[in-house]
Amino acid sequence: MSLHQETVLLSGHIIDSLLLAKVLDTILMMGGTFDLEDVRIGKTREEPSRARIAIQAGSKTLLDDILKAIQPHGAAIEREADCRFESAPADGIFPDDFYATTHLPTQIRIHGRWVDVDRIEMDLGILVDEQASVVRAVPMGTVRRGERIVIGRDGVRIIPLQRPRERDVFGFMDSQVSAERPHGHVIADIAARMHQLRERHRQGQAQSNVLLAGGPAIIHAGGREALAWLIEEGFVHLLFCGNALAAHDMEADLYGTSLGYGLTAGRAVPHGHEHHLRTINRIRAIGSIEQAVASGVVKQGIMAACVRQRVPVVMAGTIRDDGPLPGVITDSVRAQDAMRAVIPGVGLALLVASTLHSIATGNLLPATVPTVCVDVNPSVPTKLADRGSFQAVGLVMDAASFLSELARLLGRPV
Repeated sequence: MSLHQETVLLSGHIIDSLLLAKVLDTILMMGGTFDLEDVRIGKTREEPSRARIAIQAGSKTLLDDILKAIQPHGAAIEREADCRFESAPADGIFPDDFYATTHLPTQIRIHGRWVDVDRIEMDLGILVDEQASVVRAVPMGTVRRGERIVIGRDGVRIIPLQRPRERDVFGFMDSQVSAERPHGHVIADIAARMHQLRERHRQGQAQSNVLLAGGPAIIHAGGREALAWLIEEGFVHLLFCGNALAAHDMEADLYGTSLGYGLTAGRAVPHGHEHHLRTINRIRAIGSIEQAVASGVVKQGIMAACVRQRVPVVMAGTIRDDGPLPGVITDSVRAQDAMRAVIPGVGLALLVASTLHSIATGNLLPATVPTVCVDVNPSVPTKLADRGSFQAVGLVMDAASFLSELARLLGRPV
């Protein structure tokens, strides 16, 4: 049987980041073989290592599959070639052999020079406009006929994330998610990171925004006051949510209930099931959440804090929404675009108690953004922690406990 072969290069901190081991294990697991033709290990922590690996496979298809699988670990084909392009055949359609991006830092080779791909995100294509000096990742639905899209895998390389010199909670991806593991040191590290980002944000530095994507369980579980405090004190700079979080937050202010459940009484109140509908109706009559806060109708809570602190809010609707509230984006593609537009400034993402919004936000984030996913359902943080980033942290706990402890560590009076 004839073997198909390709030689790849792996460089960087490939030993301490376990990249070499992952590449070799992937080759064998997929049915290929390899020869380590050259390995040079850095003698200091700063000095990079390098490996030259000849990969053999029984078919070209298997070889291509192996190359595709090891590319996210930084394996680049030795025979460097410029990337290839093909024009989009119609609006909203990529060429058949388009390159599908990961969320890791990516470069393409044009005229012998490696160029960074801007706005990197998973599951997009790469648009190249040399006249405008534009190389960026683009969603399928936004491409226009005739635009040049990268095809194949030639001239494309991925820069894997390296383990940092100093270990912290974001230093190592750990997909083992358990409700029985202690959370105190993790939340303390998150609080320290948020304190640093607030100072950077006040100085106008890039990628200093803290994004929180949250669900209505924040209100139901009793985390409303803690999150409102974090926003008022300048620790949260962007909010992604749906119709429900905003509606129940303002319901709590107007009626003292969340989905009809008395937050202080600790029981369902008569006709409480109507309160969120009456809240939505009242805000719709006023015209907007901002006007409701400005007029004093809504005085406290998360939405009031966002209005007062001028924190941008992207509310993405779902098929279940009542109303919805003014400002809710009911077109999912438009909502995705609105979320994508503010992602570039994010330096930390907190995904709290919302399966839909957490996964949607996680899919929009580059791997370089430290991400925390908090949910009582372990499948949600597990899914986010397994996205391939060393900087994803999953916590199995309720939203109120997480937000209350985070706010306490950041100075909220008990």
